[in-house]
Amino acid sequence: MDISETPKTDDRPETGLAQRDPETGLAQRAGGGGVTPPPSASPRLRRKGIGRSGRWEIALLAGPAMIFFIGFVIFPVIMAAYYGFFNWHGYGPATDFIGLKNYVTILTDPDFQAALSHNAFILVVGLIIQGPVALLLALLLNRKMRGQSVIRVLIFVPYVIAEVVVGTGFSLMLATNGALNGLLNDLGLSGLTRDWLSDPSIAIWTLIAILTWKYVGFAVILFLAGLQGIPDELHEAAAIDGASYWQIQRSITIPLLGPTLRIWAFLSIIGALQLFDLVYIIWGQYIAPVAGTSTMATYMVTNGRNSGNFGYGNAVAVVIFLISLVVALIYQRFVLRRDTAGALTERITR
Repeated sequence: MDISETPKTDDRPETGLAQRDPETGLAQRAGGGGVTPPPSASPRLRRKGIGRSGRWEIALLAGPAMIFFIGFVIFPVIMAAYYGFFNWHGYGPATDFIGLKNYVTILTDPDFQAALSHNAFILVVGLIIQGPVALLLALLLNRKMRGQSVIRVLIFVPYVIAEVVVGTGFSLMLATNGALNGLLNDLGLSGLTRDWLSDPSIAIWTLIAILTWKYVGFAVILFLAGLQGIPDELHEAAAIDGASYWQIQRSITIPLLGPTLRIWAFLSIIGALQLFDLVYIIWGQYIAPVAGTSTMATYMVTNGRNSGNFGYGNAVAVVIFLISLVVALIYQRFVLRRDTAGALTERITR
């Protein structure tokens, strides 16, 4: 047979087979067919199991922490709830079961209601005063200035001082014959001297001032950490557009600092509901109710341990725990949820 009559072999694949287009990278049908779309991802992705070794690692790492948490948090709460149903004096088995009598007494006691109102007042006023003061100080210290590090340390020092030292120092300075009234007398301002700790009209404000001095440093450091995460380019762009310093802070800094502000507010709320040490050290168990500075925690110690009625004290502890838990859950549901759910990111990407 002549070579010219030999059939030519086609190098292309058979019809129906796909080959890659060098330009698009998509599979293309031979013979001029259309483009074959890439295979779609499976709607259900099989999640690979952790495996036995992974479970052992998790148990090894998280196990000790869980044991301590159950032993020192969950178990005491359960035991406190148990003893709250008894008239128990702290020794021997709890046998005098009284049901919900302790809880009814707590909720109907005017002293507990007054202590609860004091906690609520400290909570609200503390947020109103400490928040703006700490934010202004943080904005000031976030700018370059001489002695910036020293000022930061001086503002943060009160927070690291032990509550016992703070309470003892202020109880001496604010006494009737203490350093503050003595200074006012020496300056010829004897008309401004007050009984700062015993006068019911000003004692609660004295407590607010002490708490602000003690804890505003923590808020300042927290806000400064949040300010470090805000890009400077945003401020520079707003300044180029003609925005003033306060307009930049109101429209850019504070909204972006929102997650930090909400976390600080949450910590401040829980701390206000559980306030005990400073009040108990400065005012004691007898002066605090008269001066109008008692809290739920001081009420618990006064009417529980100091009165020898440990069953009642455990019931008060359970009530404080439930109040704090409800407030925390409500705050988480309506305030912190936007941070945990990434609402800010979703809003920007839309």
